[in-house]
Amino acid sequence: MTENQIDHDRLFKELLETFFAEFMELFFPEAARSIDLTQIRFLQQEIFTDVTAGDRHKVDILVETRLKGQPGLILVHIEPQSYVQKNFNERMFVYFSRLYEKYRRKILPVAVFGYDRVRDEPDSFGIAFPFLDVLNFRFYKLELKKLDWREYILSDNPVAAALLSKMGFRPEERVRVKLEFLRMLARMKLDPARMELLAVFFETYLKLNREEEEQLYRELGKMDKKEVDAIMQITTSWHEKGRAEGRAEGRMEGRMEKAREIICKYLSRKFGDKSAGLQQKVERMTDLETLDYILEQLFAASTLEEARVIINNGVRER
Repeated sequence: MTENQIDHDRLFKELLETFFAEFMELFFPEAARSIDLTQIRFLQQEIFTDVTAGDRHKVDILVETRLKGQPGLILVHIEPQSYVQKNFNERMFVYFSRLYEKYRRKILPVAVFGYDRVRDEPDSFGIAFPFLDVLNFRFYKLELKKLDWREYILSDNPVAAALLSKMGFRPEERVRVKLEFLRMLARMKLDPARMELLAVFFETYLKLNREEEEQLYRELGKMDKKEVDAIMQITTSWHEKGRAEGRAEGRMEGRMEKAREIICKYLSRKFGDKSAGLQQKVERMTDLETLDYILEQLFAASTLEEARVIINNGVRER
């Protein structure tokens, strides 16, 4: 999927509407302490027409809430920005003005910059004369690429996990970032729907290639068995979902081929040429449930004999 094909607005909208409180608590804790995060309502999307620029803009995330201990409602407007845009700070003021014109409420504006370039975005817009400051508009800003992903891997915040994929990491750290993402999910133990949402968001922006996948499996082989088991439960559930989708779409063979490929790569990297016989056995397997079983159990094998037992058990139990 190319950058132009990604529906950035939809992905961020789903993430932030599902985990709005967690987002505010993680990145804007002072505001989160003052906002009643138990009383939130997402308003209908607003569409503004910019006659001057000749385009239309959709405000995706608009939250109605209130401040603790204070009467009246406020709005929180979150604007995810996936590409560099000239005079974006001015546009934030225009959006603010349109929203205030309609609702006449206090509005907290937040800009989330998610593009891959590192640059300094202003967080204010002003209008002034030598004799009078007419306007000093300010907004919260979050520049994801400037964040150090290592500072968030011990967090149990689901937004932190998803947004690791948009933070600042070097190309050679991609596998480590994916591994830490999986460890975070294993700790959080979310329901399957929320787990899938985080996984889809993360893998949209950080999808490992084959070589990196092999490296990931090698790293898993070095980890504590209990932690690997928890991670494998998560990845197996994704595989199961993909299998169900594949069955519905007539892609069973493709799913089996992928499972065989992962198993054989792991055997090769973990046990070398001694696993050639087992790999040949796996290559001949045509039952997806058997392959799923082996994929789920195999990472617990520390010796070639243990791997052989798992594979043989998988065949017998099916």
